[in-house]
This record gives sequence, C-alpha cells and structure tokens, in this order.
Amino acid sequence: MLDGTRSTTAPSDWTDRLRRFGYAARPRSDVRERLVAPFPEPGTRVWERLGLGPARAYRAAKAMGWVGPVLVALLAGAIRFWRLGRPHDLVFDETYYAKDAWAMLRLGYEGTWPDRKIADPQILADPQTIPLGDGGAFVAHPPTGKWVIALGEGAFGLDPFGWRFMTAVLGTLSVLMLCRAGRRLFRSTVLGCLAGVLMALDGLHFVMSRVALLDLIVMFFVLAAFASLLIDRDRARARLAAALPMGPDGRTGPDQDAAAGAGTGLRPWRLAAGLFLGLAASTKWNGLYFLVFFVALTVLWDVGARRTAGARRPYRAVLRKDLGWSLLSLVPVAVATYLVTWTGWFLSDDGYGRHWADGRGGTWSWIPAPLRSLWHYEHAVYRFNVGLDTFHKYESNPWSWLVLGRPVLFSYQSPKAGRDGCPTASDCSQAVLALGTPLLWWSACCALVYLLFRWALRRDWRAGAVLCAVGAGYLPWFLYQDRTVFAFYAVVFVPYLCLAVAMTAGALMGAPGADERRRTWGAVAAGVLVLLIAWNFIYFFPVYTGLTIPYADWHARMWLDTWI
Repeated sequence: MLDGTRSTTAPSDWTDRLRRFGYAARPRSDVRERLVAPFPEPGTRVWERLGLGPARAYRAAKAMGWVGPVLVALLAGAIRFWRLGRPHDLVFDETYYAKDAWAMLRLGYEGTWPDRKIADPQILADPQTIPLGDGGAFVAHPPTGKWVIALGEGAFGLDPFGWRFMTAVLGTLSVLMLCRAGRRLFRSTVLGCLAGVLMALDGLHFVMSRVALLDLIVMFFVLAAFASLLIDRDRARARLAAALPMGPDGRTGPDQDAAAGAGTGLRPWRLAAGLFLGLAASTKWNGLYFLVFFVALTVLWDVGARRTAGARRPYRAVLRKDLGWSLLSLVPVAVATYLVTWTGWFLSDDGYGRHWADGRGGTWSWIPAPLRSLWHYEHAVYRFNVGLDTFHKYESNPWSWLVLGRPVLFSYQSPKAGRDGCPTASDCSQAVLALGTPLLWWSACCALVYLLFRWALRRDWRAGAVLCAVGAGYLPWFLYQDRTVFAFYAVVFVPYLCLAVAMTAGALMGAPGADERRRTWGAVAAGVLVLLIAWNFIYFFPVYTGLTIPYADWHARMWLDTWI
C-alpha cells in the first residue's frame, strides 16, 4: 500500500476478518427498489376470514386497488348530484360563466347579454327567454372552463342542472383520481382511499362541485397533471434502474456511467401533464403557476433519480439527458394547448378584439394578425385582472384561507314561518356557503407542519411533492395583496391538503414494522380523526346545499363571527 500498489485483498476477505470481532455488515440495498419503491403485496387476512380461499382472497385484495377508489368516487358522486339543480338560481359568478358557456356553444365565443337584472330572470323563467347577442364581449378568463360548462348545457339545456352538471362530474372524477394518485404516492391503497374520502367530505370541494364556477375545473386539470407526473416519475426511474448493472448476488448497485449516460426513453405521461397544465391555464391564469412549480419539481425528481443511480454530478447529468426533454414535454405542449383552446375565437369574425391587428404594421407585423390580436386582448385582460380592487363583502386575504377566516356566501334566502318548508315556529334560512370542512382544514394546517418536517429534515420526496402543489396553488396569491380575491380560490389545492392529512394519518398508524399495540392505537387515533371530520361535514351539510333550516340552527353553525 505504501509503495502505491493496490491491495489484492478482496472486500469479502475483509468482511470475514471483521466478523471475528463482531462486525455484521448491513445488507446491501437494491438500487432498483430505492429508485422505484415496489407496491406491497395486498393483505388477504380479511378476505380469508370471510371464507375465501387463498387464491380468491388474493384476487379480491388485489382488485381493491381499483374497487376501493371507485366506491369512494360513487359516494362522492351520490352526494354531489343530489338536488344539483337547487337552488334554482344563478348563484354568485354563475351569472357570468353559465351565460358565457351558452354563448360559446352557440357562437364559438363569448357573446353579449343584457344586464344581469334583466337577463337572469328571463333565463330562469318558464317559458324561458335567452337574450343572447352575437357581438363579442370582453371577458376576464380564457375559454376552456366555459367550454367544459357548455358540455353540460348542450346535453341538458340552459338551466341550473345543465350548467352545474360538468363541475359535478369533474368533482366526482377528481375524487377517483386522488385515490389513485394517493395510492401511487404512498404505495398504499388505504391511504390513497383515505385521501379520496377526505376530499369527498370537504365542504369547499363539495360546494364548488355543485356550482358553475371555473376554480374546480382548474383543480381537476392540475390534479390530472400531478397524477400524470407521478406515473411518469415511476416509469422513468424504472427505465433508469433497468440500465444499471446487476451484481453476482442478483442485486442492482449504483453505477456512475449508467446513471450519467442512460436515457429514460419516450415519456408520454409527461406530455399528458403538459396538456393538462395547458388546459388548467386556459381555464384561469393561476394554472400557469402550477406549470412553473411542476417544471421545477420534475427537474428535482430527475436529479434525485440520477443521484440515487450513482451519478457523481447529477445536475450535469440531468442537464445533458433530461432537462431539454422536460421543458419540451411541458412548456411547449402547454402553450400549444392554450392556443388551441381559442379555436372558436380564431374562427369567428365577431369575437371581442378578433380583428384588432388586421392591417396594422409595426415591429411585430411579421407575426400573424390573429396571434397579435389575441396578444392585445390578453394584455387587456391582464391589466383588468391585476387592477381588480373593487371592494366585495366576502373578499378575503390569503393569510386567512387555511384557517377558514372568511368563507364566501354564494346564496342566502330567508323563508318566513310556514312557507317554503319552514316550520311555523320561527323564520328559516337557506344558505349555500363555500366553506371547507373546518376540522379537515384545521387538521391540514397541522399536517402541513409535519410535512415540512418530513421534507426538510428527512428528505421525504412525497412530502416535497405535496408541499410543492400546495405552494403552487396558494403562495402566488400573496403577490396580489391589493386585488379582490376570495377564499374559494383555495379549492385548487384542496386535493393536496387531503394528501397531507392522509400522510399524517399514515404516520399516526405507524410503520409496517411497528408492534401490534402501536399500530392498534395509531389506527384508533386516525379513525377517530376521520370520523370527526365526517361528522363535521354532515353537521354543515345543510349550509352547503341550501336546505331549509331554522334560523337558530343556521346561526349555531356560524362558529366564527367572520363567517357571517
């Protein structure tokens, strides 16, 4: 060794010698499992106790990966479609989006309507009058969300059920999608379904699934992008693991050359994520922030994969092998999707500002006139949105959103005693309040603190992914302190609050290797929390759905003065 020659003693010889002194080598980990954690085999004990044989019990347990999420989604759908047409009114901003959707269905762009005090009663009357003009109207949001609403109106007509149908569909499907995304994230069907149950029982998600507003549609497309990126992460890391050499013991170890030089192949799920992010941004512009955050998230995931596989300079490897394709898969696809959603406006002659650039010269005259007209239109929309500071009774600062400081009252009626189902003893209330289930949201505040600990001090990528999605939906609103904003914008990050609570509940239940007593008490604690959240949702159900209840019962549910 001193003369510069290499030792010829094999590592196994050293291991044998050290064993004489009590040394026990840690088992060599398989890098494949570190890159892509395997799904655990489903337990069959419950099914065997029900009388199924081992083979049938295994198939039944395996099927729960889909059966469980579908059952949760059916529960969510049942309560979201119940009395969907009530209240029979254009609540809050439905007066804009429901009518714009109908105009796009008929004209391909947003037409003009009389003042809402004139148009709304005519639309709700029987027989109905639809006073739509074909002149283009200036609108504050891109077209995709209104096209989605228009699908329901095309099937069922311009009435409350018709314009709310598609948000109820997407609200239901988002619960199914969250169950599956949570299952992939946590490698646990139970925790995935728990996240779905929590979202099914969240008051804000429930109310937003039953009104024709745009924010739940943004939530759906963003969640689809998040789920697509989870699938892409698993598949890309699996390809990277397959490129690593296998040792004589059958295990895969890290390898510098393979980790730095192996490609991850075609990544269709990342392309799908770009498509969904483009649809989110073309519904409301806050979807753009998710594009920025998710690009950063995927780059960090690729760096982590290269490092785990053995790359000494993982950032350089990602720059060479992954970054270009990541940006091409997400950003250009999202931009192209955004432009395609304006097809109806491009094909029209009367859309607002459609021919603004026709015949105009200047520095940018080499760009096609329709694109310059769209850019001019979008600039005007941007100035309108950032300058919107009109006082509204139910506006709120983002600081108060997580603790439910100021929910939004979408609808309120005061039936007199003996009328409209109101008992004769006292006056009543019919309210639709966009309020998250309080115990769920307050639990989520604690869960986010736990996830910060897991991400910062334990480098748990799952916690980082959830925090990234919450940050993308929440933090940008702090840039607009003077703008009129509302707490129901928070529905876009509700899925990730539910994932945070589910992950915390999983920690309460203990790791798979914990003793039986620890697991039992942890399961009891998590179960009690879920039951309390379910009770809380049931308690507030009348003020989520506009049911007629005595005024005293409504007032008892206003736990904070700021809710009134």
